[in-house]
Amino acid sequence: VQLQASGGGLVQVGGSLKLSCAASGRTFSDYGTGWFRQAPGKEREVVAGISRTGGSTKYADSVKGRFTISRDNAKNTVYLQMNSLKPEDTAVYYCAAERLLSSATVRWSTNYAYWGQGTQVTVSS
Repeated sequence: VQLQASGGGLVQVGGSLKLSCAASGRTFSDYGTGWFRQAPGKEREVVAGISRTGGSTKYADSVKGRFTISRDNAKNTVYLQMNSLKPEDTAVYYCAAERLLSSATVRWSTNYAYWGQGTQVTVSS
């Protein structure tokens, strides 16, 4: 599956952005997906994950209550709505997908087979 992330940009503290990740090449509903970020000098971290059907989601504590992951399997797209952005949210954001047998599983790791190219999010104070 090929993934194309978009929607990043420069936003002020407290602002919002919505990232999109469009998938192609396989049956998207066979894949659990996630959003990740990597700030300069730091390791890549999981931000949010969502199951194949969208019925299960999980968030890092640092974004819980501010970010929402969702997906539209008819459009082969997964989204990350980011609200109340903080300077520490500044990073390159990546989407990833992994083929999963269970429709309810959220893979909570960076061990994903397919990755998008990343989109920069910068939160200015």
